[in-house]
Amino acid sequence: MIDVLVVDDDFRVAEINAAYVAKVPGFRVVSRAHTAAQALSFLERDHVDLVLLDHYLPDETGLTLVRRLRQRGHPADVIMVTAARDVSTVRTAMRYGALQYLVKPFSFSGLRSKLESYAALRRTLEGVGGGRGEAGQEQVDQIFAALRTAEAGPAAGLPKGHSAPTADVIRHVLSAAEGPLSAHDVAARAGLSRSTAQRYLKYLESAGRISLSLKYGDTGRPEHRYAWAGLRPEPLR
Repeated sequence: MIDVLVVDDDFRVAEINAAYVAKVPGFRVVSRAHTAAQALSFLERDHVDLVLLDHYLPDETGLTLVRRLRQRGHPADVIMVTAARDVSTVRTAMRYGALQYLVKPFSFSGLRSKLESYAALRRTLEGVGGGRGEAGQEQVDQIFAALRTAEAGPAAGLPKGHSAPTADVIRHVLSAAEGPLSAHDVAARAGLSRSTAQRYLKYLESAGRISLSLKYGDTGRPEHRYAWAGLRPEPLR
């Protein structure tokens, strides 16, 4: 699970954002904070993977808080969730290492997209030496492309005869799975026929949205296994 701290000065907005996060598989809200001081205090006591951070806080700006976190060596990643849309703030957020920037007001799907792209990035990083090894240029390119790939979503450029909602269902099934799935598994979890699932899986694999690996059984005939882009495939066996 990815542990999330929601930081927003508006109690109601913080609750809404927390409820949104809880609806995305693989994420859980560990706390809410309404000031920079509260957020910093929690981060110094407890583990947090990701901070959803508003810029307009009563005691200091969100960007100032990000700078203090980096100066103190806090490793938590940051997604800015704010009404601040001036280019200067966006540029500063990038310089301080914010991975994403979501402008208020936003829908659940908007936040879900950011969270899923972040999860894809984490899976990609873990796939490179368990997150601690060295990376060649190809792997570095894969890491930097992880957020962009997930943000594009599976429905971008769908061929004729393919529907965005169906592609989105398959995306959710694969991104929520703990490991690669067979076409039969995908079809069962998505409530689709196997032929339909295979058709979409073939397209998504050719478009680079999902990865394909092979699993050999007792008969020697390999089974195709699919995983969302960035999720390390199972080794051949």
